[in-house]
Amino acid sequence: MSVRSSMNLSRRGLLGAGLAAPALTGCATVGGAEAKGPFEASWDSLIAGYQTPDWFRDAKLGIWAHWGPQCVPEFGDWYGRQMYIQGNPYYEHHLKNYGHPSRTGFMEIIGQWKAENWDPASLMDLYQAAGAKYVVAMAQHHDNLDLFDSKHHAWNSLNVGPKKDIVGTWERLTRERGLRFGVSNHGAHAWHWWQTAYGYDAEGPLAGRRYDAAWLRREDGAGKWWEGLDPQELYTGPTFAPPEGIASIAEMNAWHDARDGQWIETPPESNPAFVRSWVARQKDLVDRYRPDMVYFDNYGLPLGQHGLDATAHYYNASLGWRGELPVVNGKRLEPAQRKGIVETFERGFTDSLMPEPWQTDTCIGDWHYNRSRFTDHSYVPAKAVVQRLCDVVSKNGNLLLNIPMRGDGSIDDDERHILADMAAWIAVNGEAIFESRPWRSYGEGPTQVVQGMQNEGGARPWTAQDIRFTTKGGQLYAIALDWPESRTLAIRSLGKAALEGRSVERVELLGGGEVRFTQTGEALTLELPERRPTAFAPVFRVHGRGLV
Repeated sequence: MSVRSSMNLSRRGLLGAGLAAPALTGCATVGGAEAKGPFEASWDSLIAGYQTPDWFRDAKLGIWAHWGPQCVPEFGDWYGRQMYIQGNPYYEHHLKNYGHPSRTGFMEIIGQWKAENWDPASLMDLYQAAGAKYVVAMAQHHDNLDLFDSKHHAWNSLNVGPKKDIVGTWERLTRERGLRFGVSNHGAHAWHWWQTAYGYDAEGPLAGRRYDAAWLRREDGAGKWWEGLDPQELYTGPTFAPPEGIASIAEMNAWHDARDGQWIETPPESNPAFVRSWVARQKDLVDRYRPDMVYFDNYGLPLGQHGLDATAHYYNASLGWRGELPVVNGKRLEPAQRKGIVETFERGFTDSLMPEPWQTDTCIGDWHYNRSRFTDHSYVPAKAVVQRLCDVVSKNGNLLLNIPMRGDGSIDDDERHILADMAAWIAVNGEAIFESRPWRSYGEGPTQVVQGMQNEGGARPWTAQDIRFTTKGGQLYAIALDWPESRTLAIRSLGKAALEGRSVERVELLGGGEVRFTQTGEALTLELPERRPTAFAPVFRVHGRGLV
């Protein structure tokens, strides 16, 4: 289709012209042979047969390379979707730096992603020193680009962008270091996330001109960097494309908010090819790289029964590969579902000690690299990261932390300092974190959190009176989430009344030697030394019979 004819089509209206969602002609209809094993594709089967592996319970801290072409503009999260929303800062940034999205769409950002400064071995050095026991590589985001050697989707990082197997490289380096390896799959939402790319400006000189997804086809790539690829396989087809005649930015935003702007977990009935593609690619991903963990960016499991199929296949396959069950993450689970997969709280908390192992996933900045976080020095500091880690571990959880990477594959100096500060704390206090288990109580203190997702921004700062407990090998650890202003610290949970008369016999500050103390019925009071072995969150090893 020529540019001129495509613009004529946009004036008539994409849907008014009777254009259906293009078939994903390059997609396989099946994902390969199903793995045989005890698990069936039902919640009842997952719940009855699953047990969280010990490696995950021991690991406590993972680092996530949430990295892809949306990091190229260095403008933050969901760039691919928001650059197509007129009036949005992302749209204005794209217009200024790349051109109008009817001519320069997101696929051109993919073409500019070269990862020319990516040194994953050096990054792994930093991650491991900071305490990471598992590393998670993003395999597919909502932008529908596979970051691995995908045999079911031609839009992948070996064919376009950096021309590298991103997932395969992370997997090899992670295994070489004896760490556990995970992948994240966000792609089940691509079909509705991409509908803004089929829209148009509602106002201004280019009003009514459809964006690139609406008119680009395979034949338009002749002689270009994407020759032979079909843009419709990337953008997924116009399931919810806005009709012609929307004449204001507010009305266009309302259209998208009411339709494709929802977090939709059900399969698109009008686009079965997309579902077949997702299933085939997910099975290919786990069969090819054999990860220890799959993070699904979904409430429950993705795409209804298809997510159950993919999870049962993965569980059975993992039992065949290494004789152990893997980890699958999902969000907003029903209580029973927490026994079948591992719940993750995105940028959120739990206010209690959870009976099943769980995870919180968060980031020191934006999920995708945002340059302003560096220029404004507004990253979450190492102190807050470590405090979060201690809170999560005391409640039977793990912390999965994203360190945003630039489009070129590097991280900035502020991020390096955060990792170094984490490493300094871990070197002294790691014994209270790794391979630990919760105590009878997660802790005490005045700072309360609200259980849920996406609520960390409203959390109050932790104080020295916020104490968290862990145990390992019969040993009890007490972690103060900050240094007290005075040189005394009272822990009520370790008073004789709370311990039912049991006595504390000795207390050591990790990295600082023995600590003087008094124990009354009301509290254990510690006298802290002048020298602080770490900059934040002191950890005390507490000895006494029957404490654990």
